[in-house]
Amino acid sequence: MRKDLFNLGPVFSYFFRKNDPGRHTNFNLRTMHFINKLSMAMFLVGFIVLLYRWFIR
Repeated sequence: MRKDLFNLGPVFSYFFRKNDPGRHTNFNLRTMHFINKLSMAMFLVGFIVLLYRWFIR
């Protein structure tokens, strides 16, 4: 089994990375990344609620 299969470092660095001054950004790119982060956060909240309901109830 590969050890890098469950490497979650890139996932967390996506949420908490600092701005790179050499990278070009515009409104569309910032909006796309914000919506992407928001959708992943909503998915995680929904998944946690599902797990809570499954184990507690």
